[in-house]
Amino acid sequence: MRNAIILSTGAYVPERVVPNSYFDELLGENVSDWLVENVHIHERRWAAENQSTADLCIPAAKQALERAGLKPEAIDLLIISTDTPEFISPSTASKVQYELGLVNAGTFDINTACAGFVTALDIGSKYIKADEQYRYVMVIGAYAMSKYLNMQDKKTVTLFADGAGVVILKSEETDNQGFLASELLTQGQYYGYMGIYAGGTYQPVTAAVVENKDHLLKFVQKFPKELNTEMWSKMALDLTRRIGETPQSVDHYFLTQININTIWETMDKLNVPREKAHTIMQYYGYTGSACIPLAFDDAVTKGKVKRGELLVFIGSGGGLAFASAAFRY
Repeated sequence: MRNAIILSTGAYVPERVVPNSYFDELLGENVSDWLVENVHIHERRWAAENQSTADLCIPAAKQALERAGLKPEAIDLLIISTDTPEFISPSTASKVQYELGLVNAGTFDINTACAGFVTALDIGSKYIKADEQYRYVMVIGAYAMSKYLNMQDKKTVTLFADGAGVVILKSEETDNQGFLASELLTQGQYYGYMGIYAGGTYQPVTAAVVENKDHLLKFVQKFPKELNTEMWSKMALDLTRRIGETPQSVDHYFLTQININTIWETMDKLNVPREKAHTIMQYYGYTGSACIPLAFDDAVTKGKVKRGELLVFIGSGGGLAFASAAFRY
């Protein structure tokens, strides 16, 4: 059976390390303790002033190509998930394709906010399963949210960070490896709770918008505290049931890295050991579309993930969008 297997990973985070103590000084109050205790963030990486989203994608993609033993021209399709794009138009993927020399690759961007990488992984896998001309698909989750932060807003400025993570999918005839199942869900009633609401057609950027900082990231309203835990655990149960497994038989979970307590609560609800959910927010903060591939790459490079193991990816992000996917690695 033709299927999409995970061939290699790659990752890149900017050089600038921003510790929690930076925000204690910036905001004039102790936010370090809350960040450590509630979300498990100790530090994060921010892009340099002259670094863009494409600049984060390119070194991560080169690493994935090198690990796969592939030349750039081998890639048939490039999908970039980001809600911090290089431009409103054209796509970030078109620039990255050119800069990387992926001369045979078609390209497009997707934006389902922080659920985007898992959504892109799902799309890439289905391209491979549906059409034999796609042998290698590169999927990138990229985030440069530091460019959209209000430096006086402690609800956002302390959490968000930058980076890019990559997975290369390969077409292979196999019955026991690769993509197994996925699910996409959206609760659109929350679209106005958090986002960057200026810059599109609804609210073009004007001098007044900039003065009011409406072109920057905003938390408008609190999400229900239990929402991610309930949705992630439901998606894990649905996904494992569909592939004839149980949540306990999954070897590794890679979940949106926004809050360690939400991840632990999900594992507890599923009756799964907490250590099955690999986390990286302590080093990298919250990197949106990049957080799941960054966590996956970190686990792979540390030897924690072995071939043949069952993996579940679950992402959630503004919109609210949710995406899950199961793979036999």
